[in-house]
Amino acid sequence: MQLKNVVVVGGGQAGFSTAAKLRSLGCDARITLVCAENELPYQRPPLSKKYLLGDFARERLYLRPASYYRDNSIDLLLGQRGRRIDPGAKRLELDATSIEYDELVLATGSIPRRLPAVIGGNLEGVHTIRTVADIDSLQPEFQPGRRVLVVGGGYIGLEAASAAVVCGMEVTVIEAADRILQRVACPQTSSFMAEVHRQKGVDLLEACGLEKLLGSSRVEAAKFTDGTALEVDLVVVGIGIVPDSGLAAQAGASAELGIVVDSYGRTSIPHIWAAGDCTVFPFRDRRIRLESVQNAIDQAECVAQNILGAEREYLPVPWFWSDQYDAKLQIAGLGFGSNRILSRLGRTSDSVSFWYMKDDRVLAVDAVNDPRSYMIGKRLIEMDKRVDGALIEDASVNLKVLLRSR
Repeated sequence: MQLKNVVVVGGGQAGFSTAAKLRSLGCDARITLVCAENELPYQRPPLSKKYLLGDFARERLYLRPASYYRDNSIDLLLGQRGRRIDPGAKRLELDATSIEYDELVLATGSIPRRLPAVIGGNLEGVHTIRTVADIDSLQPEFQPGRRVLVVGGGYIGLEAASAAVVCGMEVTVIEAADRILQRVACPQTSSFMAEVHRQKGVDLLEACGLEKLLGSSRVEAAKFTDGTALEVDLVVVGIGIVPDSGLAAQAGASAELGIVVDSYGRTSIPHIWAAGDCTVFPFRDRRIRLESVQNAIDQAECVAQNILGAEREYLPVPWFWSDQYDAKLQIAGLGFGSNRILSRLGRTSDSVSFWYMKDDRVLAVDAVNDPRSYMIGKRLIEMDKRVDGALIEDASVNLKVLLRSR
């Protein structure tokens, strides 16, 4: 059957990448890209960094200008949410209309976790970071001398903290876990980055939870689980995200901890695919969910190819990055299953890398201001090479010898 209508739900990186790849591969079907926001599809990483600081114009966020969609015959439906899927009729109902599809791609992304209203999460001055609108409301609050509490010591929280310091604000970060970045990095990386923030003047409180935010209509103070309190002018919440899998679940697709897809990007319902943050997919004999630009692009492009019959499995080598002050943290691979961590000093005092090993194989590497270690580590992961850990730890050894060794 000739492919006539492909509908992609989601105006982020995965949704855009699916539509763009389909067209670049010569797909001549009608392609419709459904975007919940009234914005052209845009990139999110700069939101908590340069865009928040006012160093990045709004237009630079857009993945492509409006002319791109016209020139490539991609129909944009802005300000429209997918409300219901009828798999039998192959129809998607939106806020104001409905549309038929031959193949449907769900690239619905994720939703930020919010603080419960019962502990003050609905007070004015409490912000999350996920959309352009979020930053547009937060940006005017970033003023020198103000006191900001950042709840959560993950990437988003720490990037917001670094932006606040650059703005001349007084910054406190609380993390309920024993250490910052606990979910995504080894203890050595957490310790190094914690010291970076403390040297910048951040009051970093680990193993400390938030009991309640105080204030009548606007947040005025925070009470912590250790019994202490802090007066604050605003709060930034960075306690993680949850996959936006409601539309898939409504249709009857498997959606446990995210939209479940196979290694080709197919959901449990024929002619419905998914890509990006919202998906759970096979990786190393388990199912995982990746929150990264790399995954959004690569998985989406794989789905586009498979819609056109490629039958290509998605086999990622994950990579991530985070900019905090002048520290660039780059991570390649996933470290679960490692049985030791190796440390390697970089060429400067502010550069270091930590290598996750399983016996003599590299599973992942965290590199701070050390792009050479990051790139070589990524290559070693891709090649699945056996390496001598002593050579990694010896800063006098050129890591390129690892690529040449057997």
